[in-house]
Amino acid sequence: MKKVLITGTAGFIGFHLARQLLEAGYQVTGLDIINDYYDVELKYSRLALSGIDREEISYNKIVNSSKHPAYRFIQLKLEDREAIFDLFKSSEFDVVVNLAAQAGVRYSLTHPQVYLDSNITGFLNILEACRNYPVENLIYASSSSVYGLNKNMPFQVSSNVDHPVSLYAASKKSNELMAHTYSHLFGVPTIGLRFFTVYGPWGRPDMALFLFTKAIKEGKPIQVFNHGKMERDFTYIDDIVGGIEKMVAKPQVQRTDWDPETPDPSFSSAPYKIYNIGNSSPVKLTHFIKTIEKALGTEAEKEMMPIQPGDVEKTWADVSALVRDYDYNPGTSVEYGIARFIEWYNSYYSTQ
Repeated sequence: MKKVLITGTAGFIGFHLARQLLEAGYQVTGLDIINDYYDVELKYSRLALSGIDREEISYNKIVNSSKHPAYRFIQLKLEDREAIFDLFKSSEFDVVVNLAAQAGVRYSLTHPQVYLDSNITGFLNILEACRNYPVENLIYASSSSVYGLNKNMPFQVSSNVDHPVSLYAASKKSNELMAHTYSHLFGVPTIGLRFFTVYGPWGRPDMALFLFTKAIKEGKPIQVFNHGKMERDFTYIDDIVGGIEKMVAKPQVQRTDWDPETPDPSFSSAPYKIYNIGNSSPVKLTHFIKTIEKALGTEAEKEMMPIQPGDVEKTWADVSALVRDYDYNPGTSVEYGIARFIEWYNSYYSTQ
């Protein structure tokens, strides 16, 4: 049973990944600070489903799951260097999946310091811990937002990403550069994942699917940015965690085929790689909304809005490298994924 640390397990992707790896036979430690960026009740409910009792949680205390003998949880800030080091020293992790971060493009416009604390200082602590207490594999969350002003579709990991349009995106680009430095200098094997609009049951309340569903059910208008002229590479959560599970068992190795005279920024001679992880099938926002309306049996009242600062008009992932290296196989339709989300939403909020 390999020991895996997953940071951000009170969050959307981390919660699902922890369950997936537990089913696959891994020994999992979950970590999260449980901040109030969005509804903490949803975060505690995710933890409860994994057998973590809310009443048992306190800062820097290991809580064992009542449902999974191989699962334990600790409330901890990534910025707490001493506590992070103590956890790594005592646990001897084989693999680390760092999903904890301050998320949200729009939030970064008003709360920039939080992004530096969590996404930069926090990630540095993870890298330093992996350096001092070596792991076989470090997988970490980047973001499709790093593509910024780039409009060369589909987005390719070999493309330039030097023009971010939000501090959130800049922090994720910084993570990729930091990871390469540690892979090059200290041999830490790293895999950076540029996520593309992940959705599904237990999703984040600040994401479009959640916001639209909630507003439509409450009879309130939905805000449609850029007058509906947006496209997103919506990616269902099961496709995401299935892909990550394959990477957990197969770390990056040093490469001999990288050419420093024509450098590809997605890999190097170090044990370092960047991947897009998306559905590779962009969906128009208008179609996405119509699919929600159909699933709910209600037409939405739409409030057309201009594009917001920090937003990009279209995302579309080239996932060919991930298909080649890890047999990644996304394919969940938005019709199926939205239906599953709404089933969960109706069930969850009928009991709250």
